[in-house]
Amino acid sequence: MRFLLFPMAWIYGLVIAVRNHLFDTNVLKRRSFNIPVISVGNITMCGTGKTPHTEYILRLLKNSCKTAVLSRGYKRQTKGYVLATDKSEMMDIGDEPYQMHKKFPDVTVAVCEKRCDGVERLIEDEHVEAVVLDDAYQHRYIEPGLSLLLVDFHRPIYRDHLLPVGMLREPASSKKRADIIVITKCPHDISPLDIRVCTNDIRTLAFQKLFFSTMDYSPLEPLYHKDQPRIPLLNLKNMNILLVTAIGSPEHIVKDLEPYGAKFKELHYRDHFQFTEKEVYEINETFSFMPSPKIMLTTEKDATRLQNINGFSLELKKSAYTLPIKVRILLGQEEEFNRLILDYVFKDSTDISAVLPQAEDKAEGNQVDESISNPVTISFKD
Repeated sequence: MRFLLFPMAWIYGLVIAVRNHLFDTNVLKRRSFNIPVISVGNITMCGTGKTPHTEYILRLLKNSCKTAVLSRGYKRQTKGYVLATDKSEMMDIGDEPYQMHKKFPDVTVAVCEKRCDGVERLIEDEHVEAVVLDDAYQHRYIEPGLSLLLVDFHRPIYRDHLLPVGMLREPASSKKRADIIVITKCPHDISPLDIRVCTNDIRTLAFQKLFFSTMDYSPLEPLYHKDQPRIPLLNLKNMNILLVTAIGSPEHIVKDLEPYGAKFKELHYRDHFQFTEKEVYEINETFSFMPSPKIMLTTEKDATRLQNINGFSLELKKSAYTLPIKVRILLGQEEEFNRLILDYVFKDSTDISAVLPQAEDKAEGNQVDESISNPVTISFKD
């Protein structure tokens, strides 16, 4: 079956190559703006950690300049430019923008299929000073001042194929457009050998910087009963967990949490799945037959869709939690990564150190694992 799909992948690759050539030769025009524009994206379908890395940048910038995040609002029920407000519902702007709007109420969040129009509106109407484009690596009508490409540690782009054979949106060679490449979802104790293999596979260009990141988890947050206490990860020992997800690649969650002694049963649905009565029944039934002690666990993105669905049992609602995550830059390179972002955004500032995160900000869920705290020297070659 896979062999039969290769002709379709070749046709798809030809279309992508022609499109990129038209942009590279200025037949299709690209726009730049007079404020900093940062693009965060990937060339792999789903699951590289775009939203957590976008949130990392928002944390870095939100207290120093008026920052906005612009997304297309995948699977929303509205059209055109929509600015998130206190009255916005998840279906108005999409699950990921809604998640960021709730987590960062002081950050301007907007969605628009035509990103150029969206940036224009944010500048003219909201007077923002910097824009972060979420999932915009393929949106080439905008010329970002800084482009971040995310590559999943578990799905190397040089060992994958174009759609529909593999999971690549465009060829691995498209990495040449990125200023910063981040290998995401790395093990906390990533080995020097793994670092060397990834570095050799990616083969960064002279102007590109390569970083490695991992996901840090905070205590579990109650999904429905907000007055309930959070659950520390150490309390998951011998806990039976029903993991309900509709994200691109949930495997890393189980792999990361199993060392805490939890036992998992998984219900996984396709990315951005809209839950119906059928799925509510399946989740209720599965949870009811699980032995105690037990909880239902879901991601922050899935929580935006689950929290307003009717039909969940009282037992499940009392035991439903979300798993907060934060990105951490590995190998002692966090300050270098932050400075690259801040140097770009505040390039006219005479004192960049004034806007670098304070020690207490770094400590908030971003402690460096002692086992990997020694920096590893990486040489960047053409």
